[in-house]
Order: sequence, then C-alpha cells, then structure tokens
Amino acid sequence: MTTHASVSDAKGRLTDLVRRAEAGEEVILTRHGRPAVRLVPVRAVADRAERRRLLEAARREGARKAVEGAGAAASQDFLYDDEGLPR
Repeated sequence: MTTHASVSDAKGRLTDLVRRAEAGEEVILTRHGRPAVRLVPVRAVADRAERRRLLEAARREGARKAVEGAGAAASQDFLYDDEGLPR
C-alpha cells in the first residue's frame, strides 16, 4: 500500500508516517500535488565479518554450480575463421 501526504500535512503526522514506512509501507510526501520525497526505513549495514561470510557463501555456491567446459577464449571460436577474421 502507498500513502501520500502533502509536506504541510506530514508535519502533524510525522510520527505516524515514519511508523508506516518502518513497517514497509511506501510513504510519499508531495509538494503542490507532485511527489517530492519517499520515506524509507534505514536498513542495518552488515559488519565486516557478516559481509565476508556472505561473500564466501556466494563463492561456494558459485563453485558448486560451475560446470567444466570450454574456456571463454574458445567459446567464440565459431565466429572467426582460421586467420582470426569474422566469418
């Protein structure tokens, strides 16, 4: 759900609008009937150890899914003739 409120109206309802944004609702403040600002919750930033753990998990998953095959240099060979010119 999206809530629209004018900037002047938001002054009196700021606490309510912030709570709605924190709960995941899209809150848009308007100026003269046009969207001006979107309220969004601040997400916690992962610390260094957590980022490293996520990267290592992504690397392991990528290695697990990788398949053996022709390298990148050989994968496009069909596009070129023996002199290296495009076919």
